[in-house]
Amino acid sequence: MADEQVGGEEEVRRVFDALDALEAMEDPKARARAISAFLREQQPRLRKLSALRRDYVLGERRQKVTRKKIADDIGVSPSTVQDIEQGYTGSGRNRPPTGNEKRGSDDGDDGK
Repeated sequence: MADEQVGGEEEVRRVFDALDALEAMEDPKARARAISAFLREQQPRLRKLSALRRDYVLGERRQKVTRKKIADDIGVSPSTVQDIEQGYTGSGRNRPPTGNEKRGSDDGDDGK
């Protein structure tokens, strides 16, 4: 498990290094063109990555893994795991009213 985490961190570092290189391009026109190309591809890829993460969360929840354990495993809060599980992807400021949902009551996660 530790090897998987290190590998993941290395991949993330490579992505950020590439973004740093993009920002550091000296030619403003070439930099703007490269940024445009990146931004054009970014959203579809982010949707795909989000779907892969959601698949993992849903799989773990089917196995009755608690939100807290999943949150610890993937480096987010239990409330973020709950949002992922429910398919919520918006900003907290735009969160729809929850109504009578029983949040966090199915696995002992009480937000503490």
